[in-house]
Amino acid sequence: MDMEGETKTWQETAEKNLKERKPSWTKLRRVDSLDLEAEKVSNNANHSSKLDWKITLALAFQSIGIVYGDIGTSPLYVFASTFTQGISNTDDILGVLSLIVYTIILLPMLKYVFIVLQANDNGNGGAFALYSLICRHAKVSLIPNQQPEDKELSHYRLQKPSSKLERTQKIKHWLEKSHFARVMLLFVTILGTAMVIGDGILTPAISVLSAVSGVGGSLGQDAVVGISIVILLFLFAVQRYGTDKVGFLFAPIVMMWFLLNAGIGLYNLFTHDIGVLRAFNPIHIIDYFKRNGKQGWTSLGGVFLCITGSEAMFADLGHFNVRAIQISFSSITFPALLAAYSGQAAYLRKFPGNVSNTFYACIPGKLYWPTFVVAVGAAIIASQAMISGAFSIISQAQSMGCFPRVKIVHTSPKHAGQVYIPEVNYMFMIACIVITAAFRTTEKISYAYGIAVVCDMFITTCLVSLIMLIIWKKSMWLVALFFLPFGFVEFGYLSAQLTKFTDGGYLPVLSAIFLTMVMGIWHHVQKERYMFELKNKVSTDYLRTLANNPNVNRVPGIVLLYSELVQGIPPIFPHFIANIPSIHSVVVFVSIKAIPISRVILEERFLFRQVEPREYRIFRCVVRYGYKDRIEDPLVFESQLVHHLKEFIGQESFMVKGTKTTENVPTCDNDSENMDEVDIVVSRDSSEGVSKSSTFSHPPIEGVEKEIEFVYNAMEKGVVYLLGEAEIVADPKSSFFNKIIVNYAYSFLRNNFRQGDTSMSVPRKRLLRVGMTYEI
Repeated sequence: MDMEGETKTWQETAEKNLKERKPSWTKLRRVDSLDLEAEKVSNNANHSSKLDWKITLALAFQSIGIVYGDIGTSPLYVFASTFTQGISNTDDILGVLSLIVYTIILLPMLKYVFIVLQANDNGNGGAFALYSLICRHAKVSLIPNQQPEDKELSHYRLQKPSSKLERTQKIKHWLEKSHFARVMLLFVTILGTAMVIGDGILTPAISVLSAVSGVGGSLGQDAVVGISIVILLFLFAVQRYGTDKVGFLFAPIVMMWFLLNAGIGLYNLFTHDIGVLRAFNPIHIIDYFKRNGKQGWTSLGGVFLCITGSEAMFADLGHFNVRAIQISFSSITFPALLAAYSGQAAYLRKFPGNVSNTFYACIPGKLYWPTFVVAVGAAIIASQAMISGAFSIISQAQSMGCFPRVKIVHTSPKHAGQVYIPEVNYMFMIACIVITAAFRTTEKISYAYGIAVVCDMFITTCLVSLIMLIIWKKSMWLVALFFLPFGFVEFGYLSAQLTKFTDGGYLPVLSAIFLTMVMGIWHHVQKERYMFELKNKVSTDYLRTLANNPNVNRVPGIVLLYSELVQGIPPIFPHFIANIPSIHSVVVFVSIKAIPISRVILEERFLFRQVEPREYRIFRCVVRYGYKDRIEDPLVFESQLVHHLKEFIGQESFMVKGTKTTENVPTCDNDSENMDEVDIVVSRDSSEGVSKSSTFSHPPIEGVEKEIEFVYNAMEKGVVYLLGEAEIVADPKSSFFNKIIVNYAYSFLRNNFRQGDTSMSVPRKRLLRVGMTYEI
């Protein structure tokens, strides 16, 4: 029989693990399913740097099409955006080229490729990846749902505290105790996320508009805007097919783009003025600022556009690896960009009047139209990469409770990070079309574009500096050596960008403020909701009273009651019993919990506890997902949950047999504050105080086979989903500001975005809703 075979396998595994246990099991107060589950799973973190060189080179080639589309299309508009008033002195070209060269060396090459990429979260990058990394090493999360068992996950990768640097521990404790510091850390993360989302809106507009400007001379600016809008409509229309469907075309097109840029650059360099290579001497930067003063400083806003898209190297790291990004940037992107900008500078030294259309003006005649076609393709790819990145980061923010619920469609079975969000896609499309039609030229859009990118870079610098302090445990002078130079350069570029605030720079600032408010309000109310459930969780006395109530009956089947609470039974349960005095024969309180890691492997996803007495057959289950995991189809989820429940029952039964417990067993001090009523009482004598005639309690079943068969039969009778429909309102005694946030702002977001059953794919035909009001 299959069930007997499974039970035998569980028995052998459990007995083997029990024999290998070094500590005495008689010293434990409870039986913990994770103790067995964690042992049978190998630490298979798949981000090892020891990959085959052929695989690394293949990833490096693929990264060219995904990562560098944005920074690769920057030569389309950098010189035009820098010399907006024309070139008055040809020596200024050397100064600007020198600025471009050392900006590329300092920020993308030195900062991102060799430092920031090392601060990855199991191979994943981005603001929320950095925040998750910090949350694992310090208790800075505002929602107190951390559990000791989380540290046992294979991908948690906690480092042991170092006794060498007391400063590290002091900073960590200060962060954990300071509510203001924790709020500011989350605020900075959300702000960085908002800036990346703004980047995803502005990149398609400026990239497509600058590429299409090649036909502006013959058709006029109205035609350029019209063609750009048509391309943008096409771009957003194909988003639903996913990056994976057209991704195989990306690398060859972008590679061709880089080769054309390098070749045209070298042609112009040797044809017009090879002397521009003097720009590698940084003295030309000083001379440039001496000649131009304030105007030279404000022109930094255009120079900075040469590195827009650098953040994609870190944000898209999850699809590749550190070595692949380092190889592709150092060997392809970096030399191609230097050649392209040097060639444009050489051309402008001879034809300074063509600065407004530098890129297309310097192309040799026979290569003009092929380059135009490839430029449009590269611009679309650059836009595609940033849109996909924005989708991915919104998905991360939602999983961390910082974004309203939206529909997330996983478009690739191979890459979990490739997602499509329909609602956000249409919002992006409308915003891009409006921006293109309103601004009309790349010059004005560039004012807005630069602010979004430099703010995200500065936030990354701050978060990585914090990681260097509390995780890498670097000395203060090394952290200062990283923060001060990069922070100074980025702040200088930001100050120059802000001078164009009224000319378009206000756009990313306003959008970031709006998105930060939306995400901040949503996270604040979600946190207060969790605290309400934590303060009003069900006590064990209520369950004993419930068991003695003859009016409460058990009906066949399994009920899954959803709640975000991980430390007890939610207050929605007694509210349900009061209205419907019956409950299914097996009850599972399911908590969908976001873990601050990228992925949780299936074998470690389900963490079970059993509520005493065991005859009630009430279980608690924390289902743990990383910020890149997807929630399965309901049927698959049910099968996985019931399978792990039966496995838990089998393992726990043999653990009980291997333990000789008495009523006076010493308690475990480490995490008793998190256990409360969810602890499993090993001895069956705990149910003696319960009335034997109670209809609520099922009689004990001897033998693990019968216990598992009982659960299996309950599943055959049907699985019902119970979802708490909590209405969140402000406490009448709370402040006026809190009432505005909760009763109006949050209520508007909740009513206009997806509900919980939709985002969790709960089947409507088997869904019961229970309404309850939370006053926060």
